[in-house]
Order: sequence, then C-alpha cells, then structure tokens
Amino acid sequence: MKRIAVAGLLLAAIDLCGAQTPPEWAYPVNPPGFKPRPDDGTPRRVDGSNATYTLTQLRDRFVSPVWYPAEHPAQPEVVARGRKPDVFACGFCHRADGPGGPENANLMGQPAKYIARQMADYKSGARKTAVPGRNVELMISLAKAATDAEIQAAAAYFSAVTPRAVIRVVESESVPRTYVTGWHLARIDKGELEAIGPRIIEVPEVLEQFENRDTHARFIAYVPPGSVKKGEALAASGGGKTVACAGCHGKALSGAGDVPGIAGRSPTYLFRQLYEFRHGGRTGVQSALMKPTVENLALEDMIALAAYAGSLPPAPRED
Repeated sequence: MKRIAVAGLLLAAIDLCGAQTPPEWAYPVNPPGFKPRPDDGTPRRVDGSNATYTLTQLRDRFVSPVWYPAEHPAQPEVVARGRKPDVFACGFCHRADGPGGPENANLMGQPAKYIARQMADYKSGARKTAVPGRNVELMISLAKAATDAEIQAAAAYFSAVTPRAVIRVVESESVPRTYVTGWHLARIDKGELEAIGPRIIEVPEVLEQFENRDTHARFIAYVPPGSVKKGEALAASGGGKTVACAGCHGKALSGAGDVPGIAGRSPTYLFRQLYEFRHGGRTGVQSALMKPTVENLALEDMIALAAYAGSLPPAPRED
C-alpha cells in the first residue's frame, strides 16, 4: 500500500511538472545549427500569379512578397519593406495580407486597437513567450524599435483585410510524423504515422507553397478525436471550468469591438495563447479578463477549445 501511495504521489508530481512545461508540439524550436537550403538562384512562381521571387528575396526580412496585389489594399511602407535596421516588414512574417502561419498570428481583420495594444505589450514586456529563443523575441525587439505611426499604419492595414479560411481541422487518432523547420512543424513525407496523443499537429498542406510566402497557402490541424465537440461545449457554457467565449469574442467568435476574433485561426497559435494566459506569459492591460477563463483549464481543455475555434469559419467582426 505504501508503494502504491508513493507511486501516486510521484505521478501527481510528474503531472504537475508536466503542466508547467510548455509542450514541444505547440512551441517548435529550430534545431541547433538549423540552416535553410541554399538558394540556387531560380526564380520562384506560384499558381495564379505573374510575380517571381528568388529564394533569397523570399528570406529577406525587409521584403513582403506580393503574389496577388489585387486581393488586398496597397501595403503601407512598414508592412511592405519595414525600416532598417530593426523594423522588419510586417508582411514578411505575417504574409502580404496577414494570414500568418502556425508560428505566428493571423492578423486578417483583427481590430486595429487590439493589434496596437499587443505591440505595446511586447514593448513593455507584458507579452512574452514561454520558450525563450523562439521567434516571439523578434516581435519584442521590433516593437521596441517601431514608431507609433508605423504601428498605427500596420494595424489599420491588417484590420481592413477581410478574414478568410486557411485552416482545415481534422480529428484523427494517428498523424504524420513531423520535423521542425522555420519555427513550425512540417510532414516527413515518407508516409510514417504516429499516435496523436494529447497534441495538435498543424502542418502546411504544401510546404513549398508556404515557404514561398504564398498567401493562398493552407494548413491542416490534426486534433484528438472528439476535440471539436468537447471544445464547442466548453465554449458555449464553460462546463464549470471556464466562461462562455461568445460573451467577449462575439456570437460567431469573430471578434467584437476591440476584442480579437478567434474563429478560423490557427489552433496551435490559439493553444499557445491560452497557455500563455494560464502561465503568465501574457500580462497586458486586458489579460486580467482572460485569467479566470484559463486558470482551471487542463491541457486537454485548451486543445479542445483551440480545435473548436479553429474549425469555425472566419467572419467579419462585430463592431
């Protein structure tokens, strides 16, 4: 009996420690010595566009590749080219009209006040990352270097873009094996599968398309079976653990006023934000509103909420 009790205490301690350790699948970190493949100089093209870029141009942080100029407003200077040496082009990481990827935020249609507030939080240190060394640190340094005028211009631009679906959420017991590249996961194209466990595995449908910074790139987010339905129930009533999401994020979870939309956004990104609120990575002015929402959520609850929100069609925010 004593051995059983000790074993139980050890398992409880392990569970507690595990809850405090950021899950690697949600915080992919480029491996030591990571180097992208060299540029052979061949101009790259994407379907439906007449533009061409070399791989070197696509990797230039002061270039926002524009493949489909008719699909979004003209970019302000800070989005298109940034300002050397410290303010990278917003459209480099978040793409020309803001869809981003699993490694960063989807800015399409988010409230301008919300975007500006996040930049202020990065600048003040109120918004950090649970895993030092990740690309969030680039945002922190950029926020400190950007002017108020640059931030307002970028926020207004991305806020004016109509959000569109870029994610397909798939419930599955098994998922493709993956590797880390560019701060996100990608499939190992050998047909190898593994159990999903309590994870979200989000990958580009076509890796090269995403590497080309094509704004038409799409993603598959694999989630555990039953996650979407469980997340829907939690989002609707709180289930005794949280509060209904629609109260702040709007009926369609598309955002309301200066509260961000979460419908149709990257489930991996959404999970990270819940985790950061839960563990103190986000402590900005309005973060206190999220504290009671997340403090009783288990890992599986956060996965379910992220899966449900990510599965919804994006819609214009409620203003």
